Amino acid sequence: MIPTREHALPRTQAARAGLPPRAGLGLKTGHFNEVLDSRPDLGFFEVHAENYMVAGGPFHHFLGLIREQYPLSMHGVGLSIGAEGALDAQHLQRLTELIERYQPHSFSEHLAWSSHGPVFLNDLLPLAYDTPTLKRVCEHIDQVQNTLQRPMLLENPATYLAFQRSTIDEPEFIREVIQRTGCGLLLDVNNVYVSCVNHQRDPLAYMDALPLHAVGEIHLAGFAEDSDSLGDRLLIDDHGAPIDQAVWALYRQVLARVGPVATLIERDNQVPTFDVLLAEAQHAEALLIRAGDRS
Repeated sequence: MIPTREHALPRTQAARAGLPPRAGLGLKTGHFNEVLDSRPDLGFFEVHAENYMVAGGPFHHFLGLIREQYPLSMHGVGLSIGAEGALDAQHLQRLTELIERYQPHSFSEHLAWSSHGPVFLNDLLPLAYDTPTLKRVCEHIDQVQNTLQRPMLLENPATYLAFQRSTIDEPEFIREVIQRTGCGLLLDVNNVYVSCVNHQRDPLAYMDALPLHAVGEIHLAGFAEDSDSLGDRLLIDDHGAPIDQAVWALYRQVLARVGPVATLIERDNQVPTFDVLLAEAQHAEALLIRAGDRS
């Protein structure tokens, strides 16, 4: 049995109430002018926090203008929530200042680690799911939420291996983290599909084991496909392709369970023209409207 403890912040629906239940896009620097000129009908934009951890410059100029017109989601990639060591105090301070500056409707981070001592690795690495890791992740999330004075969303990972020493199933681990800390869930549907194909699991069963009541945002993205040393199918979460039909199908299943939730279209590699991304967002928006009509 997993030991319990009191969470640092009260459980709240504030994380889910943050962003409007519409489709949004990751904001790319090459699209700044087009966004400001065309004012596309989108629910929100999302940025990676680490790209704006400087005092000034053109990125801040454009983000300030766009923030005046759209809700903003801020997505962290460098807190290293699952690291064995302490959180980087300077990084957390820069994040705090950035969030105070832009007051985003939502802040999220990954269930992963990317630092070891003074070494920072430019990747989101997997965790062993056991009681010490659970305690450490919860302590780090408590620290982040208490520092920011707001609940955060935790994103489920895309993984390519599992640790033999894991004693807790991944959905159960995520459910327990959310129960203990009061954070919300950023449900990355592409990550669910990628991980389940790689580990030969049922994506729908995996998703249903997650705490879907806590979903505050959804991510959709594309993947690359390869094969492992045994010739089995291997998916890579590279955010460099259109959203696969299997991911769209799983997304429809999610909406049938949770209703309309803010949904981000992610593309970080091989970024196409803005109209291509907007078309994917419009498709997600149509599915959100249908889900709202059914609820």
